[in-house]
Amino acid sequence: MELFFTTLASALAGFVDSIVGGGGLILLPALFAVYPSTAPATLFGTNKSASVWGTAFATWQYSRRVQVRWSALLPAAATTMVAAFAGAWLVTLVSPEFLRRLLPVVLLVVLIYTLMRKDMGRHHAPRFHGRAELLATSTIGLTIGFYDGFFGPGTGSFFVFLLVRWLGYDFLNASVAAKLLNLSSNIAALILFTMKGHVWWHLALPMAMANVAGSLLGTRMALQHGAGFVRGMFIMVVSALICKTSYDAFLR
Repeated sequence: MELFFTTLASALAGFVDSIVGGGGLILLPALFAVYPSTAPATLFGTNKSASVWGTAFATWQYSRRVQVRWSALLPAAATTMVAAFAGAWLVTLVSPEFLRRLLPVVLLVVLIYTLMRKDMGRHHAPRFHGRAELLATSTIGLTIGFYDGFFGPGTGSFFVFLLVRWLGYDFLNASVAAKLLNLSSNIAALILFTMKGHVWWHLALPMAMANVAGSLLGTRMALQHGAGFVRGMFIMVVSALICKTSYDAFLR
């Protein structure tokens, strides 16, 4: 029964994550609910070992249908991976507790701004090209990658928002780019958790298969319905993140 519940949660997480990020909002609470006495690091590592495959397949599926700006995003992905490692290392020395109360406020600002700018992210009109775009994407990768390694919640949403607001991508193209960057930070975290022995591989395999199945379904729906659908999912996920992070920060 435990395996069925976590596998179902992994499939749903893959579906949501493939569209706009935020799969951890579903899978991590499920793991903590089923295995409450397990070390958090093990549950984080097991979550990454499943979600990284769904993210990888979503990235591959998107790249077949959407023109990916590889020249700008591959260096940014490498920057993201290095920054995520640095953030994960720093969290072993400094507590990220101060971010817990700040995060819901930042997410609320993102949500309000998105709701006020109704046309934001509906049309794909990149503002930068060449070296300028490379610098912008690498800056995003460096900043959010470090945040992902150090703290983590809302990483996919922050990637999407910055790519839409700063670089002028529409929500669909931003989601594709965010998948590649998020994949890099997830790989970095998974390597670290594996080296520390914090992955339950017997649970990771069925969860990974379910995550990929959900991811493929979510990717197909995003490609079919376009930027408007992804924008709607973005608003839903950020709203849920605000509720979850507010509860963790002020009520727990």
